[in-house]
Amino acid sequence: MKNAIVTGANGGMGTEITKELEGAGYNVIKVCLHKTDDSQYQCDLSEMKNIVALVEQLRIDVNSLDLLMNNAGTMCTHFQQTEEGLERTIAVNYLAPFLLTHLLLPLMHEGSRVVNMVSCTYAIGKVGSHFFSHGRESKSFWRIPIYSNSKYALWMFTYEMAMRLKDKGIMVNAADPGVVSTDIIRMDMWFDPLTDIFYRPFIRTPRQGADTAIHLLLDEDKKGETGNMYYNNRLRHLQTKYTDRDKAIDLYDKTYEVLKDYLNCF
Repeated sequence: MKNAIVTGANGGMGTEITKELEGAGYNVIKVCLHKTDDSQYQCDLSEMKNIVALVEQLRIDVNSLDLLMNNAGTMCTHFQQTEEGLERTIAVNYLAPFLLTHLLLPLMHEGSRVVNMVSCTYAIGKVGSHFFSHGRESKSFWRIPIYSNSKYALWMFTYEMAMRLKDKGIMVNAADPGVVSTDIIRMDMWFDPLTDIFYRPFIRTPRQGADTAIHLLLDEDKKGETGNMYYNNRLRHLQTKYTDRDKAIDLYDKTYEVLKDYLNCF
């Protein structure tokens, strides 16, 4: 049986992706923040040590990996620092997929697919000198730019990782789900009830948001496709500033330095 890993598997889009993969005959390893049944692996992806422990167990339980869906994401409403000193949004949305993908590479093979769930907000994201530490002072924290920065970084990682794995036949792509009715759009503000009434009914359902990722994971016509971003099941033609290899390599190298103790633990 073929194996797939889905992070955030019991969330809105994660549930839909899991359902489709199981329907296609995959053994789906469901990684969840809060474990609700015995078929799931519990892991708080904001702590890198937890990811190392997760992979240690996965290497015992799984001998090969066909699909990796980095779906889990968050948008913290205020500054939260992890035990390891990382800002939580950046840790979950960017550092976790970076580390998890690298640590699972020994299980992958030619034909394996990695899909990273990005966001349309990548277009306003930036990776500046304070990317890994932004928001340490509460007065400087604003959730939307930090979320956007994390998704921009995740795209740049997707692009660079695709280049590095191309010769091995491992495909790495990004899915933009659009604006989806999930908990991530909740602002914890007075207007949330109004948003639920007047906004949520007109944006994408979790199933609609998951659709592009599902196609990238399963479609035969996506075989060999790598280093691209898709939206609405269509290839997104990105401006050259989003495919700048020098910038991608620079971010990759800086990230590797931040995570080196975890990356070299096996």
